[in-house]
Amino acid sequence: MNTKDELLKILSLKLRTIFGKLKIDFEKLQEIRLRMNAPLLIIYENVEYFITEEAKLVKNPTLAVIVTKNEIRETMEYISNYSLYAFEDEIKQGFITINGGHRIGIAGKTIIEDDVIKGMKHISFINIRLAHQVKGCADPVLPYLINEKTDGIYHTLIISPPRCGKTTLLRDIIRQLSDGNTYLSGKSIGVVDERSEIGACYMGTPQNELGIRTDILDCCPKAKGMMMLIRSMSPQIIAVDEIGSKEDLEAIDYVIGCGCKLIATVHGSSIEDIKSKPVLSELVQKKLFERYVLLSNVNGIGHLDEIYDTVGRKLYADHA
Repeated sequence: MNTKDELLKILSLKLRTIFGKLKIDFEKLQEIRLRMNAPLLIIYENVEYFITEEAKLVKNPTLAVIVTKNEIRETMEYISNYSLYAFEDEIKQGFITINGGHRIGIAGKTIIEDDVIKGMKHISFINIRLAHQVKGCADPVLPYLINEKTDGIYHTLIISPPRCGKTTLLRDIIRQLSDGNTYLSGKSIGVVDERSEIGACYMGTPQNELGIRTDILDCCPKAKGMMMLIRSMSPQIIAVDEIGSKEDLEAIDYVIGCGCKLIATVHGSSIEDIKSKPVLSELVQKKLFERYVLLSNVNGIGHLDEIYDTVGRKLYADHA
């Protein structure tokens, strides 16, 4: 089933009709934002658009169709197959992963007991993030990450602003390293997929291809997951998305101390930006990472800007 068909299945009947008429390449559609009593909005090729009743893309929000409470309710019914209870554990974390690997972020009134989120009701905001695999997007990066002397890789940190392709790049790096390629033999990889974005597991099955030697801990906190994988799955490489907490730093120390290689991503615009953040600056100062890969959307989503080594020597630069 293609992306458009997967999407139409989960939208309310009214929205389904509008998106069915929309003349866009659905493989380039990134997000759909449904907010109760607010204009229908999408992110398409990294640009924000509103959608009219006639299924036209516009920049003026006053021309857009208004999302109603009924559209939200009906869409959630289709997303959950009329059983939100079945997704109770995921709802506690604020998202649901559906067939195809698409992630549905939700917001509303949280139910809290003893400072623990038990659930959510009165869901009024939905963010549909479309999953896209871009096989081969890691091809320009991989030669810089391979340590040919050890048939292994360097500890790598991918730095990128939001919506610039860092998770997509990480996913393809994992797939290629797991399967093996012309640079090195296939490696056993452990993935901590805290928000179900890397593997996009649906009912335990990854919807994205992460390679034949990859094990995934889905919806698991990164720090705890890294420890668990080291102890239980004996990975040669661990991959995680969006590090940043002190707990992450402690787990990273543990992973590297065990001789396991690490690939991680972080929000940022430069190494200097990372240095300005208390926890992340410690990672740079301790020289834990041996490669820094910087992405942007200068020339399209996932544009490879620069690659540096652990001492700040520039290995690659392209400011096209």
